[in-house]
Amino acid sequence: MDQVRKLVFFKNYFYEFFDLQKDNVKEKIDYVLFLVATVKRIPKKFFSDIEGEPGLFEIKIEFESNIYRIFCCFDAGNLVILMNGFQKKSQKTPKQAIEKAKRIKKEYFYLKENKNESKK
Repeated sequence: MDQVRKLVFFKNYFYEFFDLQKDNVKEKIDYVLFLVATVKRIPKKFFSDIEGEPGLFEIKIEFESNIYRIFCCFDAGNLVILMNGFQKKSQKTPKQAIEKAKRIKKEYFYLKENKNESKK
């Protein structure tokens, strides 16, 4: 299957979450990330925007009775920048997880901009 989007694992934020998961949860995460990378229209079941946070999205994974979320944003159209993840324990997404994702997004674009500036 052809890749529609390229996934970028920014620093170790995603892996800090991923490495803590059991093997069967990792398999489900890998499956959902494969869908994000390869399908033209990602089903809402697996992907949505964060209300009130422009440009911030969440990849949604359900496994058995557990819910997991991975924050991400887009860059250059088809790049998906993967950030922090967490296991969801309540209906609302914790503010601290959203704040962390916003800081990581800001860090990503700051480093990208400064890298581009240094090339000029």
